[in-house]
Amino acid sequence: MAALTDLPLPASASLETPEVLRQLARSHRQLAELKGVAGSIPNETILIDTLSLQEAKDSSEIENIVTTEDELFQGDLAAAHFPSLAAKEVHRYAAALKLGFQRVRTQRFLRLDDVLAIQATLLESRVGLRTMPGTVLRNQDTGAVVYTPPQEGDEIVRLMGNLLDYFHADEASSHLDPLVRMAVLHHQFESIHPFYDGNGRTGRILNLLHLVLHGLLDLPVLYLSRYIVRNKADYYRHLQTVRDTGEWAAWVLYILRAVEETSRQTIAQIQGIKELMQTTKHRLRSELPRLYSQDLVNNLFRHPYTKIEFVERDLGVSRQTATKYLSDLTAAGFVQKMKLGRTNFYVNEPLFKLLSN
Repeated sequence: MAALTDLPLPASASLETPEVLRQLARSHRQLAELKGVAGSIPNETILIDTLSLQEAKDSSEIENIVTTEDELFQGDLAAAHFPSLAAKEVHRYAAALKLGFQRVRTQRFLRLDDVLAIQATLLESRVGLRTMPGTVLRNQDTGAVVYTPPQEGDEIVRLMGNLLDYFHADEASSHLDPLVRMAVLHHQFESIHPFYDGNGRTGRILNLLHLVLHGLLDLPVLYLSRYIVRNKADYYRHLQTVRDTGEWAAWVLYILRAVEETSRQTIAQIQGIKELMQTTKHRLRSELPRLYSQDLVNNLFRHPYTKIEFVERDLGVSRQTATKYLSDLTAAGFVQKMKLGRTNFYVNEPLFKLLSN
């Protein structure tokens, strides 16, 4: 098994093969279309809040943290209310993604402290980087050790510094397309395995932040984890093949195909959200003109399961007014009222079905 080396990789590494270059063109085309479609939704928080939860759900499922769509949208991070422990963990992932996105957007770079903050938000723990030896990665079926990551704390710090230098490199200095570079970075992060827990989820957040930092996306809405969930065995097999043989092309192709397929799927979801918003807006103006406002439409699409507290907060109205709005919306068929425990939820059924499909 080859030792973990600093980035960039040696020139002898076969990364941009003819097949990779052909796939790159397809992946970039779909990613550019996704960037444009995402920009057509006037309120970006609608996509960030809904699609980040979808990405969080599937990224967590890769680590065997499984929640239902209903539990996902019933959770309320602000109120620390969740229908299950798994739903809480998924919401923490979404919060970690948003934290990283805001830092990349405002700073235009990512420091080690930022990566530590992302992982701490994800796990609600500030244990930080590994400092003690003994971590190994095992085959989940046989228990056999398949990989031993760097063991010494100083070496992990050094490798993370090297990784973040490469994270910020441009195409001219790295001599690699940014999507190929993302594939290399993801493999390197997973192989450093810098944390005691949360490495996979943190690494998948960094993928999205890399795309935002280098201008391939404006919002972190690419739904990569869906592809990985559906092709989980290939994900781990290709990761390990690079470690065992130094052959990179199959791993890079896997990541590029994930970008193409999930871009196409996310485009369809965003277009569906946009059409539903337009339909809802026209119906509200026609059937409930006194209630209509863009803020109310945004609320119904930010929260597939909305509730009185969300309407109060988003629209800046009293609880009495928020209650009346939701009662009128229910009577007119815009939402379906659902009582769970002590809480009344008001479900945007068409949006929920779109996101759950």
